[in-house]
Amino acid sequence: MNCPFCGFREDRVIDSRESKEGDVIRRRRECLQCLRRFTTYERTDEVPYMVVKKDGRREKFDRQKVLSGLLKACEKRPVSMPTLANLVDEVESRLAEKSEREINTTEIGEFLMQRLMNIDKIAYVRFASVYRDFQDVEAFLSELKDLMRAKRG
Repeated sequence: MNCPFCGFREDRVIDSRESKEGDVIRRRRECLQCLRRFTTYERTDEVPYMVVKKDGRREKFDRQKVLSGLLKACEKRPVSMPTLANLVDEVESRLAEKSEREINTTEIGEFLMQRLMNIDKIAYVRFASVYRDFQDVEAFLSELKDLMRAKRG
C-alpha cells in the first residue's frame, strides 16, 4: 500500500472495522515515513454468476429479471410476493451450491416450472408458454393435456 501523501510503501494498521453488512473492512493506517494517517477499504472481489442462454450467450445472473418473469406469469393470480421472492432465492441458492459459477437457462426454467406447477397451475402454464416458446395452439394444448394427466395420476 502506497501512502497517499508521500508514496512510501510501508505502513502500520492502527484500527480495523467491518461494515455493518460485513462485506467491507475499513482500515485506519499510519505511514511509517511521514506518520500521516489514511483510511483504506477492502472488499472481496466477487466473480458474478453467469447464465448460459439457449443460443450460447452468457450474461450476468439478474435476480430482478427472474422475478419479473415470475410476476408476469402470476399476474392476477393468488400468488404472494414473498412466495415469488422465495422462488428466486431458491434459484440463487442452487447457483451458490454449484462449484462452477454458471447455470443454463434450461435448468432455471425447468426448476421454476416444477415449483410453479405446485403453487399455481395457471401461472405454470403461462410461464411454460413463454419459456418453451409455444409456436401454436397445438403445442399449448399438448402442455395442458400433460398437466391434466399429471393431476389425475
